[in-house]
Amino acid sequence: MGDPTGTAEPVRGVHQILPALHHGDAVGNEALAWRRHLRGAGFQSEIFAGVVDHEIATDARPLGEWPGEDPQSITVFHYGPGSLVGRRAAEARGPLVLRYHNVTPAALLLPHATGPARLAVEARAELVALCGRAALGLGVSEFNRRDLEALGCGRTAVLPLALDLGASRRSRSPVARRLFADGRTNVLVVGRLAPNKRVEDSLGAFAAYQGAFDPGSRLLLVGSDRGLEGYGRRLRERVRDLRLERVVFLGHVDDDDLRALYAVADVLLCLSEHEGFCAPLLEAMQFGVPVVAYDAGAVRETLGGAGVLLREKAPGLVAGILDQITRDRALRAAVIEGQRVAMERRRALDYPALLLRLLEPILAGVSSR
Repeated sequence: MGDPTGTAEPVRGVHQILPALHHGDAVGNEALAWRRHLRGAGFQSEIFAGVVDHEIATDARPLGEWPGEDPQSITVFHYGPGSLVGRRAAEARGPLVLRYHNVTPAALLLPHATGPARLAVEARAELVALCGRAALGLGVSEFNRRDLEALGCGRTAVLPLALDLGASRRSRSPVARRLFADGRTNVLVVGRLAPNKRVEDSLGAFAAYQGAFDPGSRLLLVGSDRGLEGYGRRLRERVRDLRLERVVFLGHVDDDDLRALYAVADVLLCLSEHEGFCAPLLEAMQFGVPVVAYDAGAVRETLGGAGVLLREKAPGLVAGILDQITRDRALRAAVIEGQRVAMERRRALDYPALLLRLLEPILAGVSSR
């Protein structure tokens, strides 16, 4: 199946379109990985994006160059709400594959982010239309696949997020080590500063932990509040209200800085209320960092039986778990070993083969026209 030249009407391309290709972004990294896999299988494959970061400007072509009128090309749309790309995707003459990374429910964004909440409502209607048009809906998790099914996608499947599973062996910035490898306990939170991430819950849990167990501990918050600056301000006000010390807002960081932060972290904390996948869980596991995460959305699925999964997240309860996992060496070693086994299962997955196998019925349908 991998050779598209063996049919009378060959598939000309499997192209990807997305609203933006951002440097270091999980969706952008996946698009680049897919292009590599598709080209390796012999297909023409390009990425077309509405916006491209200057660091990776040569990795994508302008959206206006997308050959959407070609009935012998497959279009993969990495869904993002409220963009011209969605309207263009609906116009594709060839088969459309909808890649779904999830949309946060509007209720979880209110009252902190009325603009994004409105966009989330509009996204549901847009997704219904796209699901009616799509030959295949690909969720990054079973949680997302069920959402696609509810939205009306006739054929759905799960393809996990494409991740760099060798990240822990890559270079690390020395800056984080100089700043944070000083013997203090580092509690790490990674993810956009958005209301659904419930960063305020992490602040409350850290306040309880710092107050009851480890006064010298530090909380490192990695993630941008771009477009959600009001929520970011409220988080900083919350830090002042709780009289917390050593809470560091790091914003968006480069990949080598993020790898260094995982290397100095003692535990990753995730108290988010909604996750379609949650890549930082696996990133931490690669680095041997124990994960403590609240059981919401796809978190349980992504952890795959590893880490410490919370059914509730009262500050005192979370604080006690943070204390145990940072202080009890036997418990810590057991958690890390469970995470190592889970990551080995992930590494055993033949990702390119799975991608091509899921696309095979669509490729066969196009080639037989």
